[in-house]
Amino acid sequence: MRVVIQRVKNASVTIGGEMVSSIGEGLMLLVGIEESDGDEDIEWLCQKIVKMRLFNDEEGVMNLPVTSLSDGGMLVVSQFTLMASTKKGNRPSYIRAARPDISEPLYERFVARLSQEYGHPVQTGRFGADMQVALVNDGPVTIIIDSKERQ
Repeated sequence: MRVVIQRVKNASVTIGGEMVSSIGEGLMLLVGIEESDGDEDIEWLCQKIVKMRLFNDEEGVMNLPVTSLSDGGMLVVSQFTLMASTKKGNRPSYIRAARPDISEPLYERFVARLSQEYGHPVQTGRFGADMQVALVNDGPVTIIIDSKERQ
């Protein structure tokens, strides 16, 4: 699994002109899933994301996790294009991206586990939908994390 983590002032997902989810300060997560991903990837990523120190302490140092925010939130959006290969030609290949019958259940388990680890409900987009994602990246702070590179 590959996740793009963005520290945001706010973020939202709109589908067909209707806002379906939004958060204030917190983390916006874009999640890409490949065929070989499983529960061990979900477990490792969720623990890592919730504990990652991306928010400033009183001295302005990124030393605090998202759990330290009084009104923090997380917004998770599935994004198969994160698994793109651009090594050959000009058209990205998505051969590494898991098919929906595999990726959707893994995405749902990721969201459920992240909510459990975080201790609060996590906002989401809609799997497979054409979504418009808006956010104000704070910092900017953007981290890319891949469960296959944890060793």
